[in-house]
Amino acid sequence: MGFPDDQVLQRLWTTLFFLIYMAALTGNLLIITLTTIDQHLQSPMYFFLKNLSLIDICYISVTVPKSIMNSLNNSHSISFMGCASQVFLVIFAGTEFSLLLVMSYDRYGAICHPLHYEAIMHRSTCVQMVTASWLSGCLYGSLHVAGMFSVHFCGPNIVHQFFCDIPSLLTLACSGEQVLEYVFIIASCCFAFVCFILMVVSYVYIFSTVLKIPSAEGRLKTFYTCMAHLTVVILFLSSGFIAYLGSASKSLSSLNLFMTVLYSLLPPSLNPVIYSLRNRDMKVAIGNFFGEKMIPKI
Repeated sequence: MGFPDDQVLQRLWTTLFFLIYMAALTGNLLIITLTTIDQHLQSPMYFFLKNLSLIDICYISVTVPKSIMNSLNNSHSISFMGCASQVFLVIFAGTEFSLLLVMSYDRYGAICHPLHYEAIMHRSTCVQMVTASWLSGCLYGSLHVAGMFSVHFCGPNIVHQFFCDIPSLLTLACSGEQVLEYVFIIASCCFAFVCFILMVVSYVYIFSTVLKIPSAEGRLKTFYTCMAHLTVVILFLSSGFIAYLGSASKSLSSLNLFMTVLYSLLPPSLNPVIYSLRNRDMKVAIGNFFGEKMIPKI
């Protein structure tokens, strides 16, 4: 895998990766712990949030530790199986998008049909939706690994990223052998587009319901319950779009690497912060967990 050759720059990347990784790991593990042990955090929203944190931990743990170890050992290599595993688990982390769709449906049920919310988001229904999200990630990860590693690679085996990603690997494939993988990419894009449309539809109904609330205070309070999820969705989509604008580049550049880092590290690191800072129950649970008295502020 290609990395900057400058030793100072390598140390800078290693330090940055380590700090971000530890922050993301700590934040997501804290959310998983709180939503497991705190009795006030047992609603469907927190069940989905726990799974989102699990996916974030899996995603960031696939790429960052290997990058740190390579830099410390002054080694830029990765085995064929290691690269295939990274491709599978990175694509598998796309489960996050499916889970964000499920979470938007949860907000739709809570705001648009509050009287039927418990029936709509029954425990078994929540488990089924989360299971479907995880299985979809496994399916797409397996398909992309099969499509990507069924081709022959020509030229230097250098991936111009800090982990194995499909756009970079496609630039190494022999001409005319990427057809199957392109088919899987198109199918994945169609699936992601359907998820996006369903998410937009959910929020159209949510916003229309919020606007019908008579008082400005009521509208603001209701909309506030969606802000964390909406922020995470925007962060996920915008960082992904920016990163893959230049991810297929055939040369290594600091800007290209920075954009990939932005997509890979920013959402898993900021998701716990977003959900903690914008959620009163979560802040109270954090205070109780660390043995502090926290008075909730509205």
